[in-house]
Amino acid sequence: MRTLLGALGAVVFALAPAGAHQIRPLGHANPGGGYTGDVFVHKGFAYLSSWHGSACPSQGVRVYDLTKPSRPRHVATFADGASNLAVRGTWTEKTIVQHAATPSFKGELAAVSFQNCPGTNSYRGFGLYDVTNPRSPKELSLIRTDPGGSHEIWLQALGRRAYVYTAIPLAEFPGHAPSPGFRIFNATDPRHPVEVGSWIAPDSLRAGKRAVFVHSVRVNAPATRAYLSYWDLGTVILDISNPAHPRYLGRTTDTQGFAHSTAITPNGKVLIETHETNGGRPSFWDISKPTRPRLLSVFRPPARLVAAARNRGAAGFTLGVHDPKIIGTRAYFSWYALGVLVVDISNPRHPRFVAQFLPPASRDPDNEFCARSSCSYTWGVYPTRTYVAAADMVGGLWTFRPAGRG
Repeated sequence: MRTLLGALGAVVFALAPAGAHQIRPLGHANPGGGYTGDVFVHKGFAYLSSWHGSACPSQGVRVYDLTKPSRPRHVATFADGASNLAVRGTWTEKTIVQHAATPSFKGELAAVSFQNCPGTNSYRGFGLYDVTNPRSPKELSLIRTDPGGSHEIWLQALGRRAYVYTAIPLAEFPGHAPSPGFRIFNATDPRHPVEVGSWIAPDSLRAGKRAVFVHSVRVNAPATRAYLSYWDLGTVILDISNPAHPRYLGRTTDTQGFAHSTAITPNGKVLIETHETNGGRPSFWDISKPTRPRLLSVFRPPARLVAAARNRGAAGFTLGVHDPKIIGTRAYFSWYALGVLVVDISNPRHPRFVAQFLPPASRDPDNEFCARSSCSYTWGVYPTRTYVAAADMVGGLWTFRPAGRG
């Protein structure tokens, strides 16, 4: 890492200004019955996905009304095995919701990723749901993707069209016959999505890399760029102006590997890349020239926060960063054992720690994560201008006030 940073002129920062503080919870809702996945907020409702755990109860997506963020109210559940036998034995890691206005659909559209529970041959792929009335979601379609399900997913409305972009890690995972791990579906008619494009990393890019597969995907608002978190290959940037023919532009080269997920600044010029590994840290990249991403900095959390997490029993990749989100000039990182870290990114060469939100410890339902009987384990975060929603795998949904104005 030191060699790479020195060559590219990047700097590692862990600055804590005098005003840095611990953020207190605002509201909480624990759905119980298993583990939580990611969280997505759309028009005042939180969509809380689920993770399998050892019991794999197929909990689907829980919808919470956040009209009063201090009192999240459960109003619906969908994509769960109890209400639909077709998805029994699955887990739903990620849900994306967008407004869509196409010749076939007008309203709020949700894309949900499905993966089969370990050791089963259950359904795997993605589902599209009408959540125009979030209290009464309606299934529109289920699309199976083989050899594995949709791990992370993106939904983008584009004029009178809509597209689903999905990452299928097992398609390129070592030991499998390779097929494209990135696939594009035209969901303009969400009742009948059609695959229209795909991409797989060529052998020339894979040379010398141990694990090359698509973990997640993010697409910019005009749907001209896709950012694929390609594990040891870094973040691959594709031109997807023509969805039928994605075109390789460039990639990041952080030696941490384990490229997990991304966030893009509002001006589209800076990419944040996270790394799901022991002590993984987010790296900041200048992507104004997508053919040659340039490393700007790597953010390191304050040592005292890491030490406190170790004292609570955290170890390994639980001390690493998971997902990034950006609103204004603040980045919000879900950081597993460290909770949510808020970082000022007004100067991406010098990201500055602002505050931490650490969810209070909750009981671990299946003893999957906690070194003791209870802990917090933050999977996802979604900031808005007035509140922030965080998904704790063990404790469910938390809300808190944003730290300052970005």
